[in-house]
Amino acid sequence: MTNVASPVAVVTTMDGRRPYGTTVSAFASLSLAPPMVLVSLDDRSHQLAIIRRTGRFGLNILSTHQAALAAAFARSGPDKFDDVVWSPSEGLPRLPDSAAWIAADVDDYIGAGDHTILLAQAVTAESAEGNSSPLTYHQRSFGTHTPLAP
Repeated sequence: MTNVASPVAVVTTMDGRRPYGTTVSAFASLSLAPPMVLVSLDDRSHQLAIIRRTGRFGLNILSTHQAALAAAFARSGPDKFDDVVWSPSEGLPRLPDSAAWIAADVDDYIGAGDHTILLAQAVTAESAEGNSSPLTYHQRSFGTHTPLAP
């Protein structure tokens, strides 16, 4: 799968007053009517347990300049938000300067191997102003999409 380029996002949620987040590359648009997304999280994830309890998550689709942020949220531990600027949006942690933001309510959880797929309705969706290139993950490194000349 290292030969497949994937977009990179940070899934966020709140546990009371404490923000949680994790980097994912397994997410996608699912439906336009209603607007839905899917996200895959490891079954052992503490964040998955929180989302099961709250039924909500934020999806911060990262921009090219946010590779360090993606790496920080990819590591283990509950302190990923230490020294990270964020703001509440729809009651969920939103990271500034992301290429796009989605707040979602989970409709269903589907077990798949050692992961759970979350099928969720987007209640808010916003893209960054201007032309923000998305961060991608390909062959174990971060990069971005470069359009081909016509």
